[in-house]
Amino acid sequence: MTEAPRRRKDAAATKDALLQAASELFSERGFSATTVRDVATRAGVNQALLFRYFGSKSELFASVLAHNSARMVTEVPAEELPRRLLSDLLSAEERNGEHPIVAMLRSWSDERAADLLRDELGARYTARLAELSEAEDAELRADLVLAWMFGIGMVRSVLGKSPLAEADPEQITRYVNRATAALLAGTDLSDDQ
Repeated sequence: MTEAPRRRKDAAATKDALLQAASELFSERGFSATTVRDVATRAGVNQALLFRYFGSKSELFASVLAHNSARMVTEVPAEELPRRLLSDLLSAEERNGEHPIVAMLRSWSDERAADLLRDELGARYTARLAELSEAEDAELRADLVLAWMFGIGMVRSVLGKSPLAEADPEQITRYVNRATAALLAGTDLSDDQ
């Protein structure tokens, strides 16, 4: 009787599976309600591997934030970033999940998660959005756009407050794009595109 060939260990694939599972669970439940056991189970690995690769749940959350924000910030042209953030945020319900921003909003009460929100997400997105304005206060304008996105996510997806929770995504997009274009001055993000 011959033995089945051993499957080669793939650390990169395991880390990717853990990041994907964690991203989904943090979006569904928030930071506090997500357990490392649940993440490992969803990824199909032993939870000891989660600790080996990430050290702790907080560091895993930081890695999820860094991975998701780095991908969005580097892959999406700056002029499309506000539209893409909003589109992803509004279409999250259709995907039976939530945008990473919503996961972060659900996790704001955890001190480490709040630090990560400010330092990781805030810094990356603000810097990229500030590229869209030639105004002296470009970073303030970028922070205002980012704050509005967080606010939309909080009111619509976390609080479920009417009428925003039931509003047509296309109508929301029209209003937000017009205001974003005016705020960032010089960037045409109107619904005419």
